[in-house]
Amino acid sequence: MTTVSEAPEETSGFSVRVGDFEGPFDLLLSLISKHKLEVTELALHLVTDEFITYIRDQGNDWELDEASSFLVVAATLLDLKAARLLPSGEVEDEEDLALLEARDLLFARLLQYRAFKEVAALFAQGMVQAARRVPRTVAMEPHFAALLPVVLLGLGPDQFAALAGRALAPKTPDEVSIVHLHAPKVNVREQAVIIVERLRRQRTSTFRALVHDCDSTLLVVGRFLALLELYREQVVLFEQITPLGDLTIRWVGSDSGDIDVTDEFDVERDVDQAEEERQGSHG
Repeated sequence: MTTVSEAPEETSGFSVRVGDFEGPFDLLLSLISKHKLEVTELALHLVTDEFITYIRDQGNDWELDEASSFLVVAATLLDLKAARLLPSGEVEDEEDLALLEARDLLFARLLQYRAFKEVAALFAQGMVQAARRVPRTVAMEPHFAALLPVVLLGLGPDQFAALAGRALAPKTPDEVSIVHLHAPKVNVREQAVIIVERLRRQRTSTFRALVHDCDSTLLVVGRFLALLELYREQVVLFEQITPLGDLTIRWVGSDSGDIDVTDEFDVERDVDQAEEERQGSHG
């Protein structure tokens, strides 16, 4: 085997002694990547045994990064050696072609590992050099200071203080509107009186016409509930020719007298009383 005197700039403490090769593990990787050492001639199990012995000799002082790097590279070399065992002649089988492509990919991974390791060494060297530098703490030279533009704020001390006060003042917390919780109540019995008065006069009307003067959705709902109560009292009839069409209401009750409408929608219950009833029902 040809002796190669080239060695990488940085070597780890682990040395390999297998076959005709003896030297640092980094040098072994360098020779394989430069095709100066055939990976198929390398007994990887001997390299693994050497590394295990090296780790045991270190005791509790062995480095985790070095062990992790060895496992990654050893696995890559094992895959690469398996791929290199394929014949190098013409390939007709698609599976053999895929294995050859995998071999090239594994070799690229080996080169990538080496590149990352060299870049990491450059970063480490740069960090050491940067730690020796001290930034300047002196003022800017007069000829550079003269090039700076003059800053004109256009504000006096009081205006600047007021501006800073507005910028640093705490923001008003967001509030959730509760206006909808205190909407005006609608009396269903009063709405029933309005409907009875109109229907006795018009005899027939549509629901759209009966609610045209309502200024809120709640009032429309109250008037609709009043219509249902009147229907239950059998004084009105409903007619809807087409689905979702206009609802026609026809008056069939008496032309005079009061119409008795239930007040179940208008009864206001005390909260405490309702709570007591609820607790009593659970008891």
